[in-house]
Amino acid sequence: MSPERALIAAMREALLADAGVQALVAERVYDDPPQDVVFPYVTLGRVESRPADAASRDALEHAVTLHAWSQYGGRAETLDIISALRAALHNAPLEVEGHRLVLLLATFADVFRSGDGRTTHGVLRLRAITELE
Repeated sequence: MSPERALIAAMREALLADAGVQALVAERVYDDPPQDVVFPYVTLGRVESRPADAASRDALEHAVTLHAWSQYGGRAETLDIISALRAALHNAPLEVEGHRLVLLLATFADVFRSGDGRTTHGVLRLRAITELE
């Protein structure tokens, strides 16, 4: 399994196991949401990877983006979801298959109204470093 895929799988597993996330979105943490998706929900977004340093090909630095989507009205629910995602993942000791997680930090969050005027969109970016076991 690729390091990116293993990291995303571990992150999704942690989110599905977290009581704070579950209280807000239940099991609705998707890689690809269904056509008839129920709000609110979370999607796993972009994953960027690059060598963590020039000396090692086994260590990768990843930038992972998570998205929160709500139609609750206002920003409150989306802000709560972003906060729960951050609490569940920041410095979390995830088990990443075939790799060792060295670092996992939430580095950026943004919440804004989507173009449809009804949906509030939250973005959380995380920085991770993994090493091959």
